[in-house]
Amino acid sequence: MKSGSSLDVFDKELMRVVGNDHPETLEKAIELASAGLSGPDEKGGVVDCVLRLEGSGKLVFEKPVVVVPSSLTGFFLSGWALWFWVVFASALATTAMVFVVPEGAFPLVYARYVFGSVFVLFLPGYSLIRALFGSKELDSVERLALSIGLSLALVPLAGLLLNYSPWGIRTVPVTLSLLALTLAFSCAAVARDFGMKRVG
Repeated sequence: MKSGSSLDVFDKELMRVVGNDHPETLEKAIELASAGLSGPDEKGGVVDCVLRLEGSGKLVFEKPVVVVPSSLTGFFLSGWALWFWVVFASALATTAMVFVVPEGAFPLVYARYVFGSVFVLFLPGYSLIRALFGSKELDSVERLALSIGLSLALVPLAGLLLNYSPWGIRTVPVTLSLLALTLAFSCAAVARDFGMKRVG
């Protein structure tokens, strides 16, 4: 353990090193301090000193300003809703392939199969998961598994409802109903994200 006077000297040197570069975040300050100083003897001593100085107010870091658009339309057009546009483009591309690429058009039909599989087995469940859970509530593996599981539950349910409708279970009604489901859940998810970001 260092004595009080040597710790004060180290603190002043640490503040000088960090103060010269004006880091915006705590992580950058720790990187600067670790690179520019030989820290206290204890493992993680530089980190502890930076945290202590930050806690006492001797080191102040700028918090990154997160700007959330004030309107839902602006939120849709911002980077916050980038995932929505990826889902929208994928769903639209798949729908176009179903109507444009005929069954016997090799090798384009393989692209139709790949896009169709993602469209049926992933996108409806993914959009519903985004509508139900925030972006940080689930990790990637949980989100992937739940997206596939929910898609496997939603698609047969949509088929069952179509079976009792005048349109029946045919390619066009199934494709359009899955497109409508995916887009409806995706829009609800973006609206939920907007509400959460505005409150938070």
